Amino acid sequence: MARRGGRQRRRLTATEVDLGVVHQRALLVGTGSGTRSLDEAEASLSELGLLTDTAGAEPVESILQRREKPDPATYIGSGKAQELRGLADGLDADVVVFDDELTPAQQRNLEKLFGRDVVDRVALILDIFAQHATSQEGMVQVELAQLRYRLPRLRGRGVELSQQAGGIGTRGPGETQLEVDRRRIQRRVRKLEDDLKRLARTRGTQRKARRRREMVTVALVGYTNAGKSTLLNRLTASDALVEDQLFSTLDPTTRRLRLPGGETVLLSDTVGFVRKLPHQLVEAFRSTLEEVVDARLLVHVVDASAPTAEQQIEAVRDVLREIGAADLPELLVVNKLDAAAPDAVDEILADHPGSVAVSAAAGEGVDKLREVLTERLRALDRIVELAVPYERGDVMAALHREGEVLVEIHGDRETRVRARIPPEDVSRFADFVVG
Repeated sequence: MARRGGRQRRRLTATEVDLGVVHQRALLVGTGSGTRSLDEAEASLSELGLLTDTAGAEPVESILQRREKPDPATYIGSGKAQELRGLADGLDADVVVFDDELTPAQQRNLEKLFGRDVVDRVALILDIFAQHATSQEGMVQVELAQLRYRLPRLRGRGVELSQQAGGIGTRGPGETQLEVDRRRIQRRVRKLEDDLKRLARTRGTQRKARRRREMVTVALVGYTNAGKSTLLNRLTASDALVEDQLFSTLDPTTRRLRLPGGETVLLSDTVGFVRKLPHQLVEAFRSTLEEVVDARLLVHVVDASAPTAEQQIEAVRDVLREIGAADLPELLVVNKLDAAAPDAVDEILADHPGSVAVSAAAGEGVDKLREVLTERLRALDRIVELAVPYERGDVMAALHREGEVLVEIHGDRETRVRARIPPEDVSRFADFVVG
């Protein structure tokens, strides 16, 4: 155990943290490196405070240092590091949380200098995911991401990693695996990767079954805590978990949604995104995020009451680009009308033509959203001309059932049809398409 200020620091136990008996006191440090403005750096640091609180620690002070580029040894420079050591001592901080990813060497140097735990934004988000993972797939994904993050950080941390600790960055389904050596951890990583591939195949089979049943999927995407789960519940009259905290949804939730035109689609809630979402998590959750890639339409939910709503929209689109979903059709839903300033809502609507404003919590604007969803999905369908022989009544029935018949003209031997058909169903009617 490290010593500072003349007394010993005791590492929190998992039981103490889980029971809420002891809360770590956290000093937050932001540098603004790579951000485009001071406002964005401050917003990111403010979000770090919310993440820290969600992880179960108490932010006691936030420090923002503007730097052109990180210091290779300590990220913030030796002089600033000494200054923060004194501040951490004065605040009786248990942990120092950095708003950017630290290299293994930077983390080791800072922990040695501070005499206390140092974690970065990546470890913090991994810790939150570890607390919220409940399904088998979710727990495998989180453990895999944790081990990939911790593996290069084993050097020089054997003693700490062998302890059953309970602070930020030490919890999770993979914590006992850190008691073994690097080779064992690497074997565990390979095992988890195989498990994830198996689970991904199962999920893929489920998606193929849905496609065979001709069920269109609409995916809810958005920044964490934007209100996706609340909107899912409002649209489908379901009871998916809703909590006012970051990353309350990790495992996809899918419900049937009947649209005003009579069509039934599947509406899938997905994990919320965040600035600087750790690459380890994007990779580990790729199989889950394939639900997004396979969707016909993305419903992008944005919190209109967030002061950095536009930056959150861009952060979500950055992740969509990373998973190969950037080109999918998108409907922007401006949520939380009941909490946002009217001017803020109007500005987002003006900047994003075709978007819809709602309050998922109060229900305002939801009926209009259902109508717009119907229109957008129909607009994505392909309009084709067909000639269907009279003896093929089954084809006409399928056209009426699966598509929208716009024009129907009866001739001597066949029916000429103009119909709007979902893209994935066009091939079924290829023998009857004319022109």
